[in-house]
Amino acid sequence: MSRRITKGSVFDTIEDDAGVAEQLKIKAALMDCIRAYIKDNELTQQEAADLMGVQRSRIGDVSRGHISVFSIDSLVAMAARVGLHPLKFAA
Repeated sequence: MSRRITKGSVFDTIEDDAGVAEQLKIKAALMDCIRAYIKDNELTQQEAADLMGVQRSRIGDVSRGHISVFSIDSLVAMAARVGLHPLKFAA
């Protein structure tokens, strides 16, 4: 079995295009922030969906980490609707 050294992020390793890798990192950060908000506020999926202006199934997709079904725009909108601004502190 060969070993491969990562470049710092799994997304850098699985994606050769630096732009696509960066988009995946941003989506992952947004999803992590949304999941943490739901957990910290002890929200049901339906409550979170109502607050974020989406269908409950979209919260389920976030919970399961289905990164490919979201655009950055949709995740930003969901986060902003509950007062989250996760990228404000990103380096």
